[in-house]
Amino acid sequence: MKVTIRDVARLAEVSPSTVSRALKNSSLISQSTKDRIINAANELGYHPNEIARSLAKQSSYTLGLVLPVTAEESLENPFFTRFILGVTSYLESQDYSLLLSSAKNESNELQQIQRTAYSKRVDGIILLNIRDQDKNIAFLKEKQFPFVVVGTPENRKEMLWVDNDNEKAMYNLTKELILTQHKKIAFLGGSKDLIVTQNRLKGYKKALLDHNMKPDPSLILEVNFRESEGYYFTQKLLKEIPDIDAIVTTDDLIAYGSIRAIKELGYQIPNEISITGFNNTTLSQYLKPSLTSVEIHPTKLGANAAKLLVSYIKDNEIKKNSYIVNTEIIKRNSSR
Repeated sequence: MKVTIRDVARLAEVSPSTVSRALKNSSLISQSTKDRIINAANELGYHPNEIARSLAKQSSYTLGLVLPVTAEESLENPFFTRFILGVTSYLESQDYSLLLSSAKNESNELQQIQRTAYSKRVDGIILLNIRDQDKNIAFLKEKQFPFVVVGTPENRKEMLWVDNDNEKAMYNLTKELILTQHKKIAFLGGSKDLIVTQNRLKGYKKALLDHNMKPDPSLILEVNFRESEGYYFTQKLLKEIPDIDAIVTTDDLIAYGSIRAIKELGYQIPNEISITGFNNTTLSQYLKPSLTSVEIHPTKLGANAAKLLVSYIKDNEIKKNSYIVNTEIIKRNSSR
């Protein structure tokens, strides 16, 4: 009669899942428990077959993550590396793996997601953003393929999602600039199709309105999350409206380019223009001047996204469908 993992669990007086983790040398299992399980497995002559385990459960024990940027761009933006760190740290504790790919544009992103889902190499997919009329979400819903999104969906109770309160974070940042006597504050944000940009723009506008300052459309620009875009559009903005005294950006990479442009145009930071970022990348503290930014804790976002998706895959039901990760303003020398 074939020995099963349940037989080993029964002899070792632990659960089958504990046996599985112990045989994979999981750090979550104490050495004494591992020794007891190994002894039980040896006594019964149990030899786990991981391929058979996957086929029996129809599971790959792998999640897919499609980065919405090229591989080169993902390396340039520390948000992605910090997010992936959070995902992989949690997956390792659950004996799961991560299949990583990247996309050069929105249509290619959908192709990558379709290819990943149809390949049967993953049990679920992590989406790193949400757009208006999101085709990626529509596809995964239609195929009833497990997924989690980073962002706040319209139907919050029907999906797995993790996010920061981006509206509140940008509101607080803009409010601080207003309270330190800034009168003309520009906004450099990502694509307006992205929900994260929409929410941060809402926070910016609400802070202005709450302090009797009318949002000026000429001060609100849509740019890509690249240093070169921050540089180009800041140059353009300041040449057209030279009396701007603060610029808020929705990503530190944009702010890096803005700082370079501001300096080249002869402005003093922060005496004449304050500049702020978002994501609090490691380099921000070493810039001259060091960059005021919003810490969004990408590692926590990644870990919570993986946790939600793995829990759903294992239980096939939603006990908890979302996590909100706190943010904080890291005040440095680029804002007065």
